[in-house]
Amino acid sequence: MTKRSRIEERIARILMYISTLFIAGLLVFILISVLWRALPAFSPEMLIKPPQGGFYFGKSGGILNAIVGSIYLSLGATGLSLVISLPLALYINLYLNKNNRTGDVVRFFLDVMWGIPSVVYGVFGFAMMLFIGMKTSLLAGIITVSVFIIPIMVRAMDEVFKTVPKGLTETCLSLGMTRSETAYKIYVRQCFPGIITAILLSFGRAIGDAASVLFTTGYTDHIPTSLNQPAATLPLAIFFQLSSPFAEVRERAYASAGVLIIIILIISIISRLFTGQFRKHTIKF
Repeated sequence: MTKRSRIEERIARILMYISTLFIAGLLVFILISVLWRALPAFSPEMLIKPPQGGFYFGKSGGILNAIVGSIYLSLGATGLSLVISLPLALYINLYLNKNNRTGDVVRFFLDVMWGIPSVVYGVFGFAMMLFIGMKTSLLAGIITVSVFIIPIMVRAMDEVFKTVPKGLTETCLSLGMTRSETAYKIYVRQCFPGIITAILLSFGRAIGDAASVLFTTGYTDHIPTSLNQPAATLPLAIFFQLSSPFAEVRERAYASAGVLIIIILIISIISRLFTGQFRKHTIKF
């Protein structure tokens, strides 16, 4: 290795260290700044009670309605998206890869859909609701958010499926397996940790987005008991609380943001522990 190559390698390594520290420091700063302001307003009552009379004027109550609504919405949207995204990602890699141009066109359109702002999906969902006569409801929010996160989930799974060696696919086909059997018995098992990561990424976008549900899910102080009822979500609760002229209510917005962060962190930790159990079953090359 020449002296110039060593200098270039050292500069690249320093830049990587700086970038890593910057991202890690930014994450820590966000967590500390939000949680620090959330602690004074946080109380067990916030987690176990819905808003009471005068909650938005600084009186008693909690955000249980928003917590439950967010979980219902994100789980429903993620589940619906998974039913569509997994077969589509497998189809792109096992069938369309025979014609790379077709696969690239599909990926291009998915990337375009990924880049569309979530508020556009909200407006689209609202327009469809008016067209079919649907009211703001949990079901409308689930459908809208599903359309919003499907491109994210498909492209994340697509990148994972690309890592499956071509030789493994050819071996399965040569042994008499159909492409469908290869997809669900080999690809899914081989890429299961990556699939969980794609689901987690989509779930995080679903539970943290406000624009796509602003016009479709509505908002209520009650916990929904059916898909046809409106539902509150944590992002909208944060938005409405921060818009309040009362300082105590604005402090509760940070507590709501802290709850949202904690939920995502818990899901991330559980998913990492869960996928770790399946890594030993993947084929190593």
